[in-house]
Amino acid sequence: MKTMKAFVKYYKPYKKLFFSDMFCALTLSGIDLVFPLLVGFLMDEVYILQDTQQVTKYIGLIGVALFGMYVIKYFCQYYITSWGHIMGTYMESDMRRDLFEHLEKLSFSYYDEVNTGKLMSCIVNDLFDISEFAHHGPEDIFISVIKIIGTFTVLSFINIKMTLILLGFTVVMLYFSMYYNRKMKKVFAQNRERIARVNAITQDSLGGIRVVKSFANEEIEMDKFDEGNKAFVETKKSSYFIMGKYHSGNSFFQSMLYLTAVLAGGLFITKGEMTVSDLTVYILYINTFLNPIQKLVDFTEQFQKGMTGFERFLSIMNTKPEIQDEKDAADLSRVQGDIAFREVSFGYDEEDILSNINLRIPAGKTVALVGPSGSGKTTFCSLIPRFYEVSSGSILIDGKDIKQITQRSLRDSIGIVQQDVYLFAGSIKDNISYGKPKASDEEIIAAAKKANIHEFIMSLPDGYDTYVGERGVRLSGGQKQRISIARVFLKNPPILILDEATSALDNESERYIQNSLDELAKDRTTLVIAHRLSTIKNADEILVLTPDGIAERGNHDELLDKQGMYAHLYNMQFEAV
Repeated sequence: MKTMKAFVKYYKPYKKLFFSDMFCALTLSGIDLVFPLLVGFLMDEVYILQDTQQVTKYIGLIGVALFGMYVIKYFCQYYITSWGHIMGTYMESDMRRDLFEHLEKLSFSYYDEVNTGKLMSCIVNDLFDISEFAHHGPEDIFISVIKIIGTFTVLSFINIKMTLILLGFTVVMLYFSMYYNRKMKKVFAQNRERIARVNAITQDSLGGIRVVKSFANEEIEMDKFDEGNKAFVETKKSSYFIMGKYHSGNSFFQSMLYLTAVLAGGLFITKGEMTVSDLTVYILYINTFLNPIQKLVDFTEQFQKGMTGFERFLSIMNTKPEIQDEKDAADLSRVQGDIAFREVSFGYDEEDILSNINLRIPAGKTVALVGPSGSGKTTFCSLIPRFYEVSSGSILIDGKDIKQITQRSLRDSIGIVQQDVYLFAGSIKDNISYGKPKASDEEIIAAAKKANIHEFIMSLPDGYDTYVGERGVRLSGGQKQRISIARVFLKNPPILILDEATSALDNESERYIQNSLDELAKDRTTLVIAHRLSTIKNADEILVLTPDGIAERGNHDELLDKQGMYAHLYNMQFEAV
């Protein structure tokens, strides 16, 4: 019931369309129920008349009436097929919007565990089936119920004994349908899971196609795809075997209804309890009765596909964002950039990455983080914009706990250049302006100049309108990195996080960018995750992180004098040069 209530709420914005669709469905059902009655009237009342002129008159009137009804039926069918489907499309669009909006709210930890290919399967495949069900479901049920009730009522008046016999067959059909309905629900759920797995493998393989080809591992990827694809085929086969039994069984029962009507009707005629015209009308009504039965049969399959998809949709929608704004959260304004860590701990799956970190970064200072891989440098910085929630302790900006600050204003105050640069499919201008969507062309160009990428952009045939390709595939690593740096120049935030921002640059480019970053860092609170220790000599403080916490802290000269871990790391790089 909870699932159905959640589903029904998507009809509310389109109540007029829905009820108009139902009215047209009611009209169609009425017209289909009237036709056999008119045939019976012709046979019992008109054709037996001796007056040819009178017969012709009645036939003409009935013909005009039927033509009028069929014209009405045409417009009703047109409305159902067009606007009914449009209503379903509107609902699908609303669900897709809600799902995408919810996915945007979920924390990094959710995406650490869920494959994006499976999410894409839900957004595309599942919602399409839900849309079809949203349109056809209520309409088919409504038409079927009206026709079944109407048909049974008329048939009961014609011959109650034979109608009770048909009712017995119908009950058996319903039991048969319910039995296979449960089986189909299970197998359709498996189908969803398997096709989502295929989508996930495809997305993963195509996303890393350059790595695949560089290692000549196309066969390995093909084997993985075949494994997922074959598993999907097996569940699909199972579903078709069940559907085959389901449809053929229902077809058999429908044939038995006709057989019963013919045999029982013949017996009733011989006993004088039924006329030939009654039997003719009866058989016509059986056809009218079987049509909604067939609709219900088809609807059962559609229902299982639609509701299975909707349950997957709800499973995502019911996933609460791990990080949410407090009810009394306030916007962060007039940011100075003073950052404090108080007894901060964080871990994944009960494994501590950071433990009891106590630290203050005064506003406008530059703090560098160094240490071996896995020591928690990126995690440390990710806690400040609340990409992850601290396990214990608190982080303060300008004396305010970040949990009491709205996420939007918090992240608006922080600029991040990541090691793994992500460019969106679009133009260079689009990607730079991502840092400030309403920026003018002059502001975008100024940011590009500060990132030393302007001259390169102007050398391209389309300049700032050059298409970068998916994930910026048409640009080199250094060019992508400089565009991402230009984003931050444009955003101009009071707090900067540079996650190995120059790691993808050659030495010459690094010098240019480093000068720009040094300029940008002036009078701003800056955290630098550095691999090349030569780039952080001028940092106000350097923290050496290890899995056990902050092992060393101080400026460059102080840490060299200690001859500890920092000095060891620095000398290793120096010797390597």
